[in-house]
Amino acid sequence: MNDFDKIDGRRRHLIGAAAMGLAIAEFGLVSPTLAASTGQTAATTSAAANAFGPIKQVDAGLLNVGYAEVGPADGAPVILLHGWPYDIHTYADVAPLLAAEGFRVIVPHLRGYGTTRFLSAETMRNGQQAAIAADIVALMDALKIEKATIGGCDWGARTANIVAALWPERCKAMVSVSGYLIGNQQAGKQPLPPKAELQWWYQYYFATERGRAGYEKYTRDFARLIWQLASPQWKFEDATFERSATAFDNPDHVDIVMHNYRWRLGLAEGEARYDDLEKRLAQAPVIAVPTITLEGDANGAPHPEPAAYAKMFSGKYEHRLITGGIGHNLPQEAPKAFAKAVIDVSRR
Repeated sequence: MNDFDKIDGRRRHLIGAAAMGLAIAEFGLVSPTLAASTGQTAATTSAAANAFGPIKQVDAGLLNVGYAEVGPADGAPVILLHGWPYDIHTYADVAPLLAAEGFRVIVPHLRGYGTTRFLSAETMRNGQQAAIAADIVALMDALKIEKATIGGCDWGARTANIVAALWPERCKAMVSVSGYLIGNQQAGKQPLPPKAELQWWYQYYFATERGRAGYEKYTRDFARLIWQLASPQWKFEDATFERSATAFDNPDHVDIVMHNYRWRLGLAEGEARYDDLEKRLAQAPVIAVPTITLEGDANGAPHPEPAAYAKMFSGKYEHRLITGGIGHNLPQEAPKAFAKAVIDVSRR
């Protein structure tokens, strides 16, 4: 039995599966600020606005995790997960909206980002999907959060999917940008049509040592390019980008990013401790917790069509298309729409 099966076993008795009751009517439950707008216009967030306060640190599993926390300590927990190449500021405008509604909002730096550090120099700098998801379960244990609504974008959406699928007793409900993103190495080896493969150019670049050296040397330039390609209509300010770019100074960042993309293609091995979890994920488990999936109408990053993943959600489910030139980094570009989805799904 690996460490994370033990986590599963310790917690399974605490809480049953998420309730599947009918959604409460929205009227009277959403603040006037959120009710007045669906967030369907691109945000023009400045770096000075809604920045998080001091980052907290906690030992959790293999990591000392850096995380932002806003809202009342006794509020219903919400965990928001960022992706690559972004950071916790993906939720800089979402978090205060949720805090104002009474939620306790936790926004952690994933392994390889910000102030999150490995506790041991001997631990493999592993970016595989099961490892990142296990980090979040360990963080919940460290913070004594038995169950939370979990939201995510990019890597964060995949991580939210995995927690919801493998530890449903820990996930009350979920908001996932671009839907169902759980993958496996065998699927990653299958070729796609040329046009689809073109969108993954950086994945193949990272498979080479030239790509590793290039990303290490030009991390900020690379990240800015991805921001522009993935969100072609998002007019973010230089200060907004730089605020997030500091998270890439983490000493493990390059190792984690390289391993993540190489592992997906079957070019790098994972760790045996996650083998059982990956076997379960390779079966494409259906997610039963209440879920709202979101997609921007101008997402320039590779993403599946909603019709392709709707069947992967067996509980209360809704898909929302967010219009107004919204790209891949949806929570930062349309924070009101993302916050409203979290509020709505948490009450189902």
